[in-house]
Amino acid sequence: MRPMTRLVLGLVVLVAILAAVAVGLPSHVTVTRSVVINAPESAIFPYLNNLHEFRDWSPWSVRDPQLAVTYGGPQTGKGAQIKWTSRVPSIGTGSMEISETEPNRHVDLAVNFNGLDGTSSYDVVPAGSGSKVTWSFGYDSGSSPLKRWKALMLDGFVGSEYRAGLDRLKEKVEAERRPTTPTMGLTPGGVMSSQPQQPAATLPPGAAPPPGSPAAQGAALPPGQAAPPPGATAPATQTPQAPAPQGAQPNAAPAAADSAPATTTAPKKKRRRQQQ
Repeated sequence: MRPMTRLVLGLVVLVAILAAVAVGLPSHVTVTRSVVINAPESAIFPYLNNLHEFRDWSPWSVRDPQLAVTYGGPQTGKGAQIKWTSRVPSIGTGSMEISETEPNRHVDLAVNFNGLDGTSSYDVVPAGSGSKVTWSFGYDSGSSPLKRWKALMLDGFVGSEYRAGLDRLKEKVEAERRPTTPTMGLTPGGVMSSQPQQPAATLPPGAAPPPGSPAAQGAALPPGQAAPPPGATAPATQTPQAPAPQGAQPNAAPAAADSAPATTTAPKKKRRRQQQ
């Protein structure tokens, strides 16, 4: 037998074996990936029911920043459509259309990936303090051995894409729900405080500040003077004056610095000696 004949017979046998194995493969394949997001179902559902939001967390927009996207139908809910075209061969062309929705619970979509028709869905269920989101893709290969082998390889390809998309969705939802940092201010003691400052109360004329208030604590008293009791009017502080010289009249104006010195009289004993 010639070598070429042997090669042809070998290929025929290989195809027959693959076809026989394909008969035992499942005719319908489902790929699922899940992620838990720290948010309630009502906060996650708008990202799934609105296909205009899909581009922000789609796994294909990361692999191809030049991904061309068009929209059709309503913006949200049943009938909403999205189509994309990419120069990356593994992404190619595709489309999704929402066929059914259940608020905060479930979204069904009709999907086409490079000519491969299938169905996709989003499921949202409570999970602890957050929610579990499951993204699924189903493909019916029928009786074709080639399609059954192709469906068998979907889990490795589509599964990794779905996982990357769910991780981006989790990051986006939790980042937009993260609270902002409050504005901090300095208190008189130098301690940071986030509480707004309260305006100081206006006191009537002559009234003393209440005990423990900043005004009462900051008031300085002269040495030896006791603090007035609560409710009493605080005495007015006076500037201390130098004591007046002995013999000076009160309220007398001080003598000018440049006035002439006063004349003094000679003692009487000296005058008597001169007369003698």
